[in-house]
Amino acid sequence: MSALARHASDYLRLRRALGFKLTRQGDELAQLVSFCEAAGAATLTTDLAIAWARQSQGAPIEWAHRLSTARAFARYLAAIDPATEVPPAGIFPRAVRRPAPYLYSDSDVQRLLDAAARLAPPLRAATSVTVLGLLIATGMRVGEALGLAPGDVDLAAGVVTITGAKLDRSRLVPLHAALTAALADYAALRDSLFPEAAAFFVSSAGTPLAYSTLKGTFKQLTTATGLRTPARRPRMHDFRHRFAVRALADAYRSGADVAARMPVLSAYLGHSEPKNTYWYLSAVPELMELAAARLDGQNRTRP
Repeated sequence: MSALARHASDYLRLRRALGFKLTRQGDELAQLVSFCEAAGAATLTTDLAIAWARQSQGAPIEWAHRLSTARAFARYLAAIDPATEVPPAGIFPRAVRRPAPYLYSDSDVQRLLDAAARLAPPLRAATSVTVLGLLIATGMRVGEALGLAPGDVDLAAGVVTITGAKLDRSRLVPLHAALTAALADYAALRDSLFPEAAAFFVSSAGTPLAYSTLKGTFKQLTTATGLRTPARRPRMHDFRHRFAVRALADAYRSGADVAARMPVLSAYLGHSEPKNTYWYLSAVPELMELAAARLDGQNRTRP
């Protein structure tokens, strides 16, 4: 193993010990080290990093992602090898527009769940209704819901434990009594068919429900209900937006201290910091209007 490869291994081990998964970055670093070694280089330079980043057949945004991986490693490496060059930021454009969320109305949600209940066979219907209901009611990430094991759902306490989320953070998600009852009904049906199920949500074959399977079902349901059109492509992730928007809108309308509630909502959603939750304010015109009305009211009351 070369010195550069050994440093890359140490770097990944250190970052992963801090909670970062770095799955993609690990593969990319292995490619970067191989690229440098093939060039006969014993250390990392800006020219090598840029040349390696541009090897990708993707768009400039992909080059920017790859160069970001190289820059992070170079910053670590520079403390060990002073000859290391850290590529400057901004070499490749990386502006990304977040897709505008589709905000489901109550009637949209009801139509979607009604259509899911009509699926066949019965277990597929029950699984689809329950997992979509959980996403809608809690704002949970899709991967978090699909990653639940039976033991992660405490039906007696009405609490879900999420493990292995972003940065390996774990958190507790309290459930409404009606949702807890729905999960209990689903668990009873699942256990009657597959007593040894390894996942909370299972396919019709009893295997853990795969994201690709749920995504296909969701596309089928949104198309059948008219929610999906050539110009409108709702996502399951948009349930998360709906949950956050409703929580913030309710806080504004009730006169609550939104700034004080934001860290609580951020923790509930599993965001690493509140600023990621504040994005919902700018993403939805309704919230911008409520925030503006709150500010206008405060200005009027000031002497």
